[in-house]
Amino acid sequence: MFAALRKFVLLTVLVVVALSSWLGARNATDWQEPLWVMVYPINGDGRESTASYIDALTATDFSDIEAFMARETKRYGIDLQQPVKLILGERVASRPPAVPVGGNVLTIARWSLELRWWAHRMTRDHAGPPPDIRLFLVYFDPAQTPALEHSVGLEKGRVGVVNVFAARRQTGANNFVIAHEMLHTLGASDKYELPSLLPRFPDGYAEPAQKPLYPQRQAEIMGGRIPVDEQHAAIPESLRAAVLGPGTAREIRLLR
Repeated sequence: MFAALRKFVLLTVLVVVALSSWLGARNATDWQEPLWVMVYPINGDGRESTASYIDALTATDFSDIEAFMARETKRYGIDLQQPVKLILGERVASRPPAVPVGGNVLTIARWSLELRWWAHRMTRDHAGPPPDIRLFLVYFDPAQTPALEHSVGLEKGRVGVVNVFAARRQTGANNFVIAHEMLHTLGASDKYELPSLLPRFPDGYAEPAQKPLYPQRQAEIMGGRIPVDEQHAAIPESLRAAVLGPGTAREIRLLR
């Protein structure tokens, strides 16, 4: 009797958690109210130069992301003046759990749980209502770290870890990556091929019907790059060179 009751309680908890997660995802992309996105800076390399850069950050450093989402959601008929609001949160001292390399499904699932638990612990004492999305921005001095590890965004828990450069000249490119991972937390999928990182045709192209097809002028946000020809693609300098394509729009329920 006790074992059966315990199984029933566990099953009930799992159903409630699953339903809560589903409802949360639906509410996040109903586009009836602005999404509140909190960004938490992290000094990724411990350098003084990186700390100084983080100290100088303000909310306006992320205004390009707000402008991009306002522009693109309007193209899909969403009548919200500011669909996404980014807020600069408190600095976080610890690093998130490292993404497992070449892990199996169980390893990835365990890491996902660890990341969500870590994010909860890092932000549970912060003042104010909980945001819709939490993004942890891990900054590195490009003079010491010229190449960054892959960033991640999880729809479960709507949490992301974004590796970015601590350099003013990289603000535009940083915001492109931040927006890309933010959209992952809303259900958008990558639209590029591995390991080449070339945008996938046609959904990873900003203008797949363009003739001639190359060079493209913009990047589809989840395609990640601007296709120059069949074998080459350029990294966008900012979100001004990006669009949100119909495939991505369907995934985040701008198109239904």
